[in-house]
Amino acid sequence: MPTKIRLQRRGKKGQPYYHIVIADGRAPRDGKFIERIGIYNPLPRPAEIELNIDKALAWLQKGAQPTDTVRSIFSFKGVLYKYHLLKGVNKGALTPEMAEVKFQEWQDAKQVKISGAIKEEELKVKDSRKKALSYETSVNEAKANAIAVKLAKEREAQKSAAEAAHEAKEAAALKAAAPHVEAPQAETPQAEAPQAEAPQAEAPKAEAPQAETPQTEEPKQE
Repeated sequence: MPTKIRLQRRGKKGQPYYHIVIADGRAPRDGKFIERIGIYNPLPRPAEIELNIDKALAWLQKGAQPTDTVRSIFSFKGVLYKYHLLKGVNKGALTPEMAEVKFQEWQDAKQVKISGAIKEEELKVKDSRKKALSYETSVNEAKANAIAVKLAKEREAQKSAAEAAHEAKEAAALKAAAPHVEAPQAETPQAEAPQAEAPQAEAPKAEAPQAETPQTEEPKQE
């Protein structure tokens, strides 16, 4: 089988990085390799790639076949573009100097794009942190307001309880200091026995004087 250019996994669980290696196509993925030509770390944004372009070109010219991921890495770093330019040099379409100038121009334009991508990623990170901070601040304010309302209710309840206790204490003190006064009992109306009326002595009636009638004397007979 032809020689392969592939990735060899390294790193801890959840934090992988990869070596770009030249290996026999029959060798296991993480087994022995012929040469290491670079490192690929996919965790940062953009990904970090260290690659020896000259060695990669040399192995491509020898017929080594890159895997799909390695081909993407070579395209990103300009290896495939330079390989295409070298083919033009071999055919006489370009001079080595012209090929080098074209490749340098491509690298400069690529670096500008990478710098823009890095700045954009930094802005995204800052914006994300700002939003997270704003959200955390709003959550903390909401919690603080809830705690303040709860404490206000507790203070109000304690104040009401203290006032009630104070009023009860004052009422007890007034009751202890005041003279003992029996409450007037309601008198039940008693039925009065009928009293026998004493006979009243009748006043003697004054008799009206009777008018005396003059008696006529009879003439004496002589």
